[in-house]
Amino acid sequence: MKKLIVFAIAILGFSGVSFGQSTATAGTSALLIVPISIAKTTDMNFGTVAASATAGTVLLDYADGRTAAGGASLPAGGGTLAKTAVFTVTGEGTSTFSIAIPAAPITLTGSVAGTMTVSDFVADLGAGGTLVAGSKVIKVKATLNVPANTVAGTYSNASDLFVRVNYN
Repeated sequence: MKKLIVFAIAILGFSGVSFGQSTATAGTSALLIVPISIAKTTDMNFGTVAASATAGTVLLDYADGRTAAGGASLPAGGGTLAKTAVFTVTGEGTSTFSIAIPAAPITLTGSVAGTMTVSDFVADLGAGGTLVAGSKVIKVKATLNVPANTVAGTYSNASDLFVRVNYN
């Protein structure tokens, strides 16, 4: 009888362990997409502009055209250098993306003296776009603010005009 009790305890001990665990599996996956990126294609250039005793502006459009107002004028032949800023976005297929550009004016510093500002930046795609076969071009126009009696020279800023893109 003692053997029977020991045998029953042993069987119950093993059967408790075998019914106490269970296993399930799950699949694992990830979708890796091409990172979005942007590269400058063309720098913004307002071309040759003449200042006067009155402040003025020069509006650069998406087609590299210019319109002067106030005391700024556009000398003949000075528009050949005029270029709208152009950027190329690359990424995943037909993904949509958001666009951020400067909201505040940027300052151009003169090679001789003085400063001018560029303001009112507008991207031709607005606040967002859609890639076409993994690529899209963005053009940015703006207004050059020419102070009265601005000193002649080359005015530039190499880093403050940015375009930032993010997948939606």
